[in-house]
Amino acid sequence: MTIKPISLLILVTLLGGCAVGPDYVRPTMDIPAAYKESKDWKVAEPHDNELGQHWWAIYNDTLLNQLIDQIDISNQNLAQAEARYRQASALIQSARAAYFPTIGANASATRSSSNTTPDIKNLSLNASWEPDLWGRVRRTVESNEASAQASAADLRAARLSAQAALAQDYWQLRILDAQKYSLTDTVAAYQRSLQLTQNQYAVGMVAKADLIQAQTQLRAAQAQLIDLGVLRAQTEHAIALLIGQPASSFSIAPVAYTATVPAIPTTLPSALLERRPDISAAERRMAAANAQIGIAKSAYFPTLSLSASGGYQSSSLADLITAPSRIWSIGPALAQSIFDGGLRKSQTAQAIASYDASVAAYKQTVLTSFQEVEDNLATLRILENEAQVQDQTVQSAKLAVTLVLNQYKAGMVNYNNVITVQTTLLSAENSALSIANRRMAASVKLAAALGGDWQ
Repeated sequence: MTIKPISLLILVTLLGGCAVGPDYVRPTMDIPAAYKESKDWKVAEPHDNELGQHWWAIYNDTLLNQLIDQIDISNQNLAQAEARYRQASALIQSARAAYFPTIGANASATRSSSNTTPDIKNLSLNASWEPDLWGRVRRTVESNEASAQASAADLRAARLSAQAALAQDYWQLRILDAQKYSLTDTVAAYQRSLQLTQNQYAVGMVAKADLIQAQTQLRAAQAQLIDLGVLRAQTEHAIALLIGQPASSFSIAPVAYTATVPAIPTTLPSALLERRPDISAAERRMAAANAQIGIAKSAYFPTLSLSASGGYQSSSLADLITAPSRIWSIGPALAQSIFDGGLRKSQTAQAIASYDASVAAYKQTVLTSFQEVEDNLATLRILENEAQVQDQTVQSAKLAVTLVLNQYKAGMVNYNNVITVQTTLLSAENSALSIANRRMAASVKLAAALGGDWQ
């Protein structure tokens, strides 16, 4: 019984429509209709400061904008992610190449030392093709495409992470500058207190212990001011690393801190599934893992190989390219594993387990995203109230310092009272700046948790 070529082509075409393994369907997740913490959240009105592709512009800081713009140019982690994306994209074409036949050419000359074996000259052209009967190639392409899309999402995630890290470092640097200005004023106030105490000691109004306490308080504040430079230098170096510059040649001049926490509007949480790059990457890895199940299952079915070759073979170079020297072969071949000791079964089970793991990772990523949004919404809401109370604390501490210093000048109280109120003021001012830093950091984290893009 013979199979005509046209019949074989029709059979291959029909079978080529098959693809074993499950078709990908994104798992569903129950998501709330609104954020729990957003009920007490103050939505920005009007909406002209909504986050967009350049989400950091809501802070209205020119230098911050310039620094973050440099991330795309010279951040090395981003360069690595971009290279991995190009590598993943190249694998798509590598998989697609299996759709097409391979064609090769061969030219050889064989010389034997035996007198009875003639020298053989060979010139041939060969082609082979393995039709994708069970969708193995199709599933491989599908898996590689999903992996490339996951790499693209990883690239976006790396960019967003670097942008958020730089913004947090930048605002910490500005808070450190504000602490430096505050400590500088405190040192100046302590110097005035020391001078006052020296004058009173000179005329016998106070004991030497008051003078020693005033000197100790001043030296402690001066040491704290010097120590602040360590953290500022390290923060500045971290910014240099994020923009791909040597720390030794990068610096940011101190400026007064005048920033305020922007009002960030929030949207429905379901939008996270399309906006956050880490969720997108996790979802694409699920699709890639699902396709791997089909690849594993295709090993249960026989493979069909179509091959053909033709050329010339002769012992004489002069007679090589002549009709009598022509050789050719053509024909299909079926191959099927009969026994593999459970290899295919274990590979399929491995692919299914890998897919199940990717589903769990996807769901965990979604849940984590909601946690991050809720955490930072709560942080911003609570810290806003705390900041108002702390500002009142600072004003009260300043008034207390003024009153106690006047009492000390009049000889009504000893220097311990001055130290107490001045220490309270310094602590209150540091706490206020710490709250400001946490609020700015929380606003950056919220922007990143929501994907950094409102549009």
